[in-house]
Amino acid sequence: MMLEMRPNCECCDKDLDPTARDARICSFECTYCADCAGQTLKGKCPNCGGALVERPARATDKLGRFPASTVRKVKPAGCEAA
Repeated sequence: MMLEMRPNCECCDKDLDPTARDARICSFECTYCADCAGQTLKGKCPNCGGALVERPARATDKLGRFPASTVRKVKPAGCEAA
């Protein structure tokens, strides 16, 4: 199974490039930007309680065959309510 590369931070809705290293994920693939994960969430996923770690980047030459997700997930109240 391939890692789902979600396109945005679930808290602030910042766009997250699948080839960049500024995304953080938990084992359930909940996805956050580095700022929200580190500063607001203190490295802990508000959905499952798991650790948020750096999401690996997908190689640019693989995106054509294995594209990133386009489904955006956003918490309506943002990170502060988590």
